[in-house]
Parts: sequence; structure tokens; C-alpha cells
Amino acid sequence: MTTALPPFAALAPNAADHDAERRQMLLLTGGAVCAGTLATALPFVSSFAPSERARAQGAAVEVRVDDIPPGAIKTVEWRGKPVWILRRTPEMLATLPTLDSQLADPESKREQQPAYAKNAARAIKDELLVVTAICTHLGCSPSMVAAGSGNPSVPADWKGGFFCPCHGSTFDLAGRVFKNKPAPTNLEIPPHQYLSDAQVLIGDDGKA
Repeated sequence: MTTALPPFAALAPNAADHDAERRQMLLLTGGAVCAGTLATALPFVSSFAPSERARAQGAAVEVRVDDIPPGAIKTVEWRGKPVWILRRTPEMLATLPTLDSQLADPESKREQQPAYAKNAARAIKDELLVVTAICTHLGCSPSMVAAGSGNPSVPADWKGGFFCPCHGSTFDLAGRVFKNKPAPTNLEIPPHQYLSDAQVLIGDDGKA
């Protein structure tokens, strides 16, 4: 004769297994919810940071300038354009007034540019030129050619400046275009201001 087990005795192991499985499912579900919440929150939080597109569309760029040696040039990007920051030596600055008769627009009167571009240095601080590195002819990128470089693309008495290899436009060390060149205007001076002796803000001159 087989003795029947009490009903609760037969169910007890299954119930225990069921409870264990239930706890495991709750933990897994809770973990999945947390992971899902984190995955949703991260894109939301990151959306508060300026995007690359937003910066390219006009956000100002802060640049350190105290690490640029005399005669050296630093290139940064603003609005998707290269911008040069050239620390000019006293010798470089001394050449600027001597070139007026050779330049198409020595006082930058043709373009709507900041008032601080309408002088021989075309700068807030004479020693620091902040200029967009794009030729005003067809948008090519010029390169800097030093005085005495022996480059056949510039005159023998070249005093230093910028040369556009695409169509031969030349600019002095203030970005002013020489006469009878394809470029119709001087290189553009972007709006900028100095936050300190060591920092310049490109894209905002505080006049908006």
C-alpha cells in the first residue's frame, strides 16, 4: 500500500523553487529597468553640452595666446573656418607702414569688418594678428611665407606675409591684399576680444 503524501508536503519544494525564480526575475527586471533608465538619461544630460554643430554655427572659441612665440602662428577653428593667430615681432610690425602704396586697401575700408581692423596692424593688440585663413577670392587656404624665404612665388623684396597658391593672391603680415591680385579684399578679421593677456575669445567682441 502506497502512502500518499500530504498535499502541502508535495507542494513545498515547488513553492520554494517558484519563490526563488520569482526573486531572480524581480532582480533581473529591476536591473533592466535601471539600465534602461540610465540609457535614457545619458543622452538627455549630454544634450545640455554644446554640440559640434552648434560650435560650428557660431559659438565663440576661447584660445590661449601666451604660448605663441614671437614670429610663430597658431591655427584654431571657428565656425568651421581656420583662424590664424600670429604673434608679430617688432621687425614684422615695422614693415606694415612701408607697404601702403602697394596694397589695394591699406586701411580696410572696403569690407564690413570690426573697427579694430581699420588700421595698419588690423588688430586690437598690434603684436597679435587674429585673421581668418581663407582667401577672399575663391575660398582657398593661403600659407605663410617668411621674408627671405627665396620662394619664387613672391617678389624678391618680399617682407613676409601670406601667399595663396590657387591663383597667386598675396597678403602682407596684416592680411592686406596687394594690388592687381585676384582676391578682391583683405583677409577677414573675425570679431574677437581679449579676456586676459593670455586668452582671446574668437567670435564675440562684446558688442552684440
